[in-house]
Amino acid sequence: MESDDHTSEHQVTTNPALTGFLGRCPRCQRGHLFSGYLKLAHGCEVCGLDYAFADPADGPAFFGMSIVAVPALAFALWFQFTFEPPLWMHLFVSLPVTVIACVLILRPLKGWLVCSQFFHKAEEGSIDTAWHASEKERKARL
Repeated sequence: MESDDHTSEHQVTTNPALTGFLGRCPRCQRGHLFSGYLKLAHGCEVCGLDYAFADPADGPAFFGMSIVAVPALAFALWFQFTFEPPLWMHLFVSLPVTVIACVLILRPLKGWLVCSQFFHKAEEGSIDTAWHASEKERKARL
């Protein structure tokens, strides 16, 4: 059996979200995905998968802010209408709650995006030259 970074004798997960949330290797589900809180490891210590393919970019931050925004706003409004605190109190209560919530979900979201990239074999985008070819040229290439 020929092997590359995306195929091997390991059972590939059918649930990249769960594997990513647990911070496990997307190929073997046993190795660690992270070497620090948000720093990706260079590769899996169990199956040897190189994590160089992984580039979640700003995705975790975007999803984190999007997920936290509504509950954070609801908390801030509840806090305001229940206790009617001065504005500076929101800086000491609502702002830290929002920041902590965003930071707590960054790691699971980053793991999910990296595992999804592996699962879906995502790679750098390129333009398919056959797409721009005429119908006659496309048939000739096949």
